[in-house]
Amino acid sequence: MLLTIDDFDFNGKTVALRVDINSPIDVNSEIILDDTRIKACVDTIKELSNKGAKVVILAHQSRPGKKDFTTLQSHAVKLSEVLGKEVEYIDDMFGSHAINSIKRMDNGDILLLENVRFYSEEVLKDWKKWEDITPKKQAKTIMLKRIYSLFDYFINDAFAAAHRAQPSLVGLAYYMPAIAGRIMEKEIKILSKVIQNPERPSIFVLGGAKADDSIDVIKNVLNNNSADKVLITGIVANVFLVAKGYNIGPNKKVIEDMGYLNQIEIARELLDKHGDKIVMPIDAALNVNGNREEVKLNLNEEITHPIHDIGSETIKLYDEIISNAKTIVANGPAGVFENKNFLKGTEELLNSMAKSEAFTVIGGGHLSAAAGVVGVSDKLDHISTGGGACIEFLAGKKLPVIELLKESYQKYKK
Repeated sequence: MLLTIDDFDFNGKTVALRVDINSPIDVNSEIILDDTRIKACVDTIKELSNKGAKVVILAHQSRPGKKDFTTLQSHAVKLSEVLGKEVEYIDDMFGSHAINSIKRMDNGDILLLENVRFYSEEVLKDWKKWEDITPKKQAKTIMLKRIYSLFDYFINDAFAAAHRAQPSLVGLAYYMPAIAGRIMEKEIKILSKVIQNPERPSIFVLGGAKADDSIDVIKNVLNNNSADKVLITGIVANVFLVAKGYNIGPNKKVIEDMGYLNQIEIARELLDKHGDKIVMPIDAALNVNGNREEVKLNLNEEITHPIHDIGSETIKLYDEIISNAKTIVANGPAGVFENKNFLKGTEELLNSMAKSEAFTVIGGGHLSAAAGVVGVSDKLDHISTGGGACIEFLAGKKLPVIELLKESYQKYKK
């Protein structure tokens, strides 16, 4: 259970609202290239403002050392545009300028403070492991001690960063109620349903390059009986092919270079335990001098070229399974979709989901981008705003932000 915006009267109250508006940005002009995450948090901001809250937004853009690590000035402009109301940008987070600006706010006003990752306390490596930290430690950082007393409530709507434990994400919960924003509330509700109580048959389609993350999800959804079938593609499929005894030639070197050799034994154990539920590719599309060449997968034949997509027979097999599903959760593309010669697998699986009558969920990240390329985003029931956070949630891991929201409910519920 979580505290939500429905549980409090915000009129005249000052709220700290943590959002994730980290966006692709042109490093020269600082023009935001994709405002998806900015648009996603508009409902929460608008609702709070309309209810008379003084809304102080905390957010980040990129991280130190990256080319797109910059101020949030462009984000304030874009937010103002999509809200239809001024969002004042404050080039400060906990100094006198920020403090005085917050004190001067009227009901309904909206401020966006400076990129929280400009401050060293936010980017300490010590914040990465939930087991090694406590909210009290983050709360006692200078950046929060300077401003926490200005706020009545802390609302967290940054689901995409829910797997992080940095001060701006968890520290304010030490001082005041931590409340789920509308994005956070929706994400947790939907992802909990597909894990805990999905309509059957429930199908998971897992691919992409992050094999360890996807294998963690496979382990969780099969051990918990959340999935009736798991269809695998991408590097994940390559790991399982090796585990099954296929000779995938140069593709095993890719697995090694990516540090996933240790996942082969885990995949083998999953096949031994849940082999009837794990559906593997029966053919593959190889990159032969830049061209797409499809071959059937045979235990007695070596694959001599890079596997860049699933083949047509696998697409047909997966489409049949998807068409009979009532719940479909997908994460990660089926191949190197950025190359049009190897978009087919990802495109066809997304089209299968789009025409399905099942409840369809996509776990953010690259597959979300691919859905945009294919043009089916509006035909899917839910596209998660969080890549890493979504995959960790589906893998059954504890997310620091969500754990704190649960604790706050226990502490402050009426």
